[in-house]
Amino acid sequence: MAATAPQQGITNPPNATNLEERIKPDQLKEALSEIFSEYGNIVDLVAKKNLKAKGQAFVVFDEVEAAEKAIDEVQGFELFDKPMVLDYAKTKSDATVQRQGSTEDLEAHKRRRLAEKERKQAAEAVELAKQLKRPAAGVEPSVVRPVKAARGAGLKSSNPAAGAVIPEEYLPPNKILFVQNLPDEYGVDGLTAIFGRFEGFREVRLVPGRKGIGFVEYEAEAGAINAKESTAGMNLGDDNKPMKVVYQRQ
Repeated sequence: MAATAPQQGITNPPNATNLEERIKPDQLKEALSEIFSEYGNIVDLVAKKNLKAKGQAFVVFDEVEAAEKAIDEVQGFELFDKPMVLDYAKTKSDATVQRQGSTEDLEAHKRRRLAEKERKQAAEAVELAKQLKRPAAGVEPSVVRPVKAARGAGLKSSNPAAGAVIPEEYLPPNKILFVQNLPDEYGVDGLTAIFGRFEGFREVRLVPGRKGIGFVEYEAEAGAINAKESTAGMNLGDDNKPMKVVYQRQ
């Protein structure tokens, strides 16, 4: 079946899936370039190494017509003994946004993509937590009882549902950041100098009696997303301690 064309004026790149996962990205990109360059000028070709992105690639043309023709004619073509499955990508590529807009447009596009990725990760973490709390298949809910804490200090429950908490790295975006691993010399002024340059900055709040942590609030999620993306892992102080930046747990 031919792929559905994107909306008028939208140049989403073709997405090729069902690719051979054992082929190295550089070798895969070379093969795809040789095939798809017959249909038009390729401005970008993306094939990543990470596990979730294996087996797929994105081919960005400078013209919609070239993408349409490539999808129609290459659909099912066998590459490394596997038939390719082609369709349009769900969003515009970075290369397309950069060619059609400004640097600010590209940065906004990247922030939206990062926010969507973090929302998906948060949703997956929530679903995993729910699964851990569900009783095993075939077991009546009334039979499942909390595991009583054993007598003795330091012993923990062996029930995996008991500690099902979403890791802070996967918390969904919101307008307040939780910053950790701060050097002792970094106070409100030092953190304001770092985070105050991002749009919608409101304030920095430190926790009395607690060193090394603080909160940074923005007027909207967009400012917090941009700040987190730009500052996470930044080295601070004489010891170059990497600052940890996550969203506040709601």
